[in-house]
Amino acid sequence: MDKGRLIATVTNDLNFDQRMHRICSSLQAMGYETELVGRRKHLSPPLRPNDFQQHRLNCVFQRGKAFYIEYTLRCFLYLLTSKWEAVYAVDLDSLPAALLAARIKGKPCIYDAHEWFSETPEVERRPMIRRIWRLVGQLTVHRADATITVGPALAQALHAEYGKSFEVIRNVPFHRPLPSQIEEKDPSRPILLYQGVLNEGRGLESIIRAMKTLPEARLWLAGEGDCSAQLRKIAHQEGISERVQFLGLLQPEELYKITHQATIGINLLERRSKSYYLSLANKAFDYIHAGLPAIHMDFPEYRALNTPTPVAHLVADLQPETIANSIRKYIDHPADYHRIRENCLRKAATVTWEKESKVLEKIIDRILNANI
Repeated sequence: MDKGRLIATVTNDLNFDQRMHRICSSLQAMGYETELVGRRKHLSPPLRPNDFQQHRLNCVFQRGKAFYIEYTLRCFLYLLTSKWEAVYAVDLDSLPAALLAARIKGKPCIYDAHEWFSETPEVERRPMIRRIWRLVGQLTVHRADATITVGPALAQALHAEYGKSFEVIRNVPFHRPLPSQIEEKDPSRPILLYQGVLNEGRGLESIIRAMKTLPEARLWLAGEGDCSAQLRKIAHQEGISERVQFLGLLQPEELYKITHQATIGINLLERRSKSYYLSLANKAFDYIHAGLPAIHMDFPEYRALNTPTPVAHLVADLQPETIANSIRKYIDHPADYHRIRENCLRKAATVTWEKESKVLEKIIDRILNANI
């Protein structure tokens, strides 16, 4: 049944956004003709085939104020000249174009905040830029017809910031049946996995330095970002380059296989960032579904995720010694490692995209029916 056409807008490379792949695939399956619009980067690989439509905007500028201005104009013009019943704006940097086009066309706009944009480290440390993005948020967010975010703690903070209630759709994987034979893992020689962008505030320098006191461990970094070159330099300076492997950007299926080969998942964040402190990252659930005991920060959402059934060790700070000691607990106590691994595999069945997508369907149906 054709329920109408939706366009979702992002500012990133479409190939690697797993949350938007899940959202757009689900919307398509619900009967909505769905298109995901992003931007082409200089080194963007060809688009992967998907069951929804995809379009990349060609931007001359790749970063900074010039990029955001150009993207906003190009996205606005694309939306203005396209046919759709609703626009789904992801994060604050794509909302102005989507909201303006929606108001001109008299169509609804849904806003999905994957983070607290003005409180991310890249923005928060630059007062003028932060003031601009806070102003953008104050002018736009409360005008959206529906607002969504990834976790309860962030929903409360965004409600306080913008005076608008946010519904929660957690960023969790599709359910995949477990194999009949679960592969045994050896925590005595662990493979540590970090998946995500290699940007500031992710504790990546600390985990690399922690590796110096974990000679039996290897570290895989799956992703690229602004800190890629610096992290490679640190690994070389610490004399552990042979045990730190930079895997680069991986397609979702490649990342899925790599995650299942690892032993321990890493998810570290700086406390000073409000967005990070209130986050509930998709990698936390990816680790759970892969049966990977993890290292998370002792932040509200990860504390809740770890209660009452532990799926991780929580660390209070990003000191290399603190991180190394937490990993050492898995290495030195294999029974504890296997108990937490079993907890992950059991919890995986309770946190699935199939359940979260039902919330998404209700929101979209409600908004579109109200607009008829």
